[in-house]
Amino acid sequence: MTAPLVFLPGWCLGRGPLNAAVDALHGRIFDLPGYGDAPLIGDFDAAADDIAARLKPGTTLCGWSLGAQLALAVAARAPHKVGRLVLVAGTASFVQRDGWPHAMPPDMLAEFAAGIAADVEAMLPRFVGGFNRGDARSKEVTRQLLDLADPLPPAATLATGLDWLRDVDLRPAAPQVAAPTLLVHGAADPLMPLPAAEALAALIPGAQLAAFAECAHAPFISRPDDFLARVRRFLND
Repeated sequence: MTAPLVFLPGWCLGRGPLNAAVDALHGRIFDLPGYGDAPLIGDFDAAADDIAARLKPGTTLCGWSLGAQLALAVAARAPHKVGRLVLVAGTASFVQRDGWPHAMPPDMLAEFAAGIAADVEAMLPRFVGGFNRGDARSKEVTRQLLDLADPLPPAATLATGLDWLRDVDLRPAAPQVAAPTLLVHGAADPLMPLPAAEALAALIPGAQLAAFAECAHAPFISRPDDFLARVRRFLND
């Protein structure tokens, strides 16, 4: 019997951008806390534990961006629940820290968070366009993501996610991951730079890294056929 596949979305955009890829993989999406009907959970570890509690043992757990950080935490905290792990545009720390230079400066995230709090409708196209810089199909991918995005979640949900991106450092958790792991990353991702994915892959025992050239932060939209082929190959290994 094939293991169930569960996908965790990224910050702000919700399920919409992932629906086609998840349907093609015969999986399902778990909303992040505060999105859809999922209650908001302020603590990152508690959110990871809540997700783990709803997974069947041996689930293939996938996550994109912030969802990848939650998926990584779940795999480290509840290894019996995660049979395989797929991290799409994942990183151990979204912001720069000692020994972790390949990330956003904390003051830049603070400035962005202030802009989101002031006018999320104006900031969202800039955010999505920004994380597609360097993609060979940047304008088309940006338009698709904005068209597919779910309605905006409450302001408290957005703020909680940004707090997690500011505070969470998963470097200690990554070596605890026991599941076979695939990282799928855009080589031109300006939000989660490729060296961050390389460093994360080195921390996870036996992890594989698939880097797509001229692709930024959303490989399942920018390179859908390549994305699905690589994930399926990993699932069938």
